[in-house]
Amino acid sequence: MAKSPSHDRTRRRRAYVLSDGAYDRGVTTAATAETELTPADSPVATEPYRAGRAIPEIVRRRLSTLDRSFDPYSWLVTVVITVIAGILRFAGVDRPKGYIFDEVYYPTDAWDMLQHGFEWDEKVNGAAYVVHPPLGKWLIALGEIPFGNTEMGWRFSTAVAGTLMVLIFIRVAYRLFRSVVLAGIAGLLMALDGFQLVLSRTSLLDIFLGLFILMTFAALVLDRDHYRRSWQRALEDGFDPAVTPAVPRFVPWWLLVSGITFGMACGVKWSALFFAPFFAGLVFVWRAQARRSAGVRGPIIAGILGDIGWLVLTFGLTIAVYLATWTGWFVTDNGYFRHYRADNGWSEPPVIGALQNLWHYHSEAFKFHTGLTQKHTYQSWPWQWLLLGRPVAFYWNAAGGCGAASCAAEILLVGTPILWWSFLPALGVMAWFGVARRDWRAYAIMTGVVAGLLPWFYFAVKDGRTMFAFYAMPALPFLILAVVYVLGAIMTPADGMTSGAARTDRQLVGTVVVSTYVILVALCFAYFHPIFVGTLMPYDDWSVRMWLGGRWI
Repeated sequence: MAKSPSHDRTRRRRAYVLSDGAYDRGVTTAATAETELTPADSPVATEPYRAGRAIPEIVRRRLSTLDRSFDPYSWLVTVVITVIAGILRFAGVDRPKGYIFDEVYYPTDAWDMLQHGFEWDEKVNGAAYVVHPPLGKWLIALGEIPFGNTEMGWRFSTAVAGTLMVLIFIRVAYRLFRSVVLAGIAGLLMALDGFQLVLSRTSLLDIFLGLFILMTFAALVLDRDHYRRSWQRALEDGFDPAVTPAVPRFVPWWLLVSGITFGMACGVKWSALFFAPFFAGLVFVWRAQARRSAGVRGPIIAGILGDIGWLVLTFGLTIAVYLATWTGWFVTDNGYFRHYRADNGWSEPPVIGALQNLWHYHSEAFKFHTGLTQKHTYQSWPWQWLLLGRPVAFYWNAAGGCGAASCAAEILLVGTPILWWSFLPALGVMAWFGVARRDWRAYAIMTGVVAGLLPWFYFAVKDGRTMFAFYAMPALPFLILAVVYVLGAIMTPADGMTSGAARTDRQLVGTVVVSTYVILVALCFAYFHPIFVGTLMPYDDWSVRMWLGGRWI
């Protein structure tokens, strides 16, 4: 009997489902794959729901989430790789001695904030004018409390942040790919990235920004899972979307958490705001897809008012947390522009006056950022970043003592080349897979890449603003996820209907290819490690590591 077109369409879409979940086969224990099929794809999805009745399997599969978050093997991999990352980031973190690159600003600001509650300028014996919010400097100050105004004190918190970033990244990768192996590969790639390592061992703000953006994305992924599990429970309890037009109300605890972590990101650098519309778009799309998978008619419109309401509340938490990072400025009287209105003869009512003064501070800082076009030796353009076209030299020392006629020691902010030069091809392949498989993970990862990089292209073209390679830090986790996504596709069959024997051969070849790639990244990292940590070496040994010649010098 001939099959109907709708049957063929359903079969093809089920093949996509198998392909979408194929990372699990041959990599780790199989897990139920997620899909975003429409209610019309299965007649059982239209049957009335009643309390105690089992949800049709196709609906359950659509709403499935990772239910193995406490898998001991995944946590074993997480702990081992995090320990490796921590050793790499803490070993000799107090060297070199003295300030390197922009450490002349942030550690001293942090120390002054411990003494005064705000940044202090010794030259004028008063408040200093700074153009970044306080949270990153307060976090640096946390390390200065136990270790004092020393190199260990300056860099302790950044090393902690860099290590935590690896830990959280592994858990995010595990939730996205449902594979212990791919999660471990993701963690290793970040742990062995020179770019992330240097920023973890230097007292700058960008590692904190990267950490909080990653935490926000992790919270949104957890919110997506929570929302879909809540729909499962509602259907199991007898909720029928065909009968009840109003969607159930679920308290999105993880969405609220994302508002807190995003407020912390904004409290480090304002560039975190680039991610706001993109992350909000993910929330809207993910919730509409969950409602469609549950059988809600008009899933985009249904519940959209609730989505907007929760997003407004979440952004309210962001604002509250951001203002809280300015507590030291609020509770003292001598911070920069603290009494701007009163100093200029205007009324300054309690609370409102302080907020007006802070707004003026922000407007002046915004003018500084938008007008910053001063040339710098190590500035670079966004289109150079992924190609490692102009790394930043954080430290240089040509003193002797290495046993050769001439010596060199450098800390160069450059990514592990084999890893970074994989980003562009991985993004292209992932985009193709995302369209072919209709895979939510692909567009979620791409969203983070676009939010982290595209705005800088705009500012570079619009006003030629001074910018540096480390501005790419918030996009780094998403770039590595793109590589891992492609590695997962290499290790698994392209078609979920592939036979067992063919699948085994494909996985064997894919495993060899992926293992070779990871080993090459590790060897590349080891080769460049001396210029990541400032090891003194013969000048010739340093010179051969300058792969792009003058662009790296």
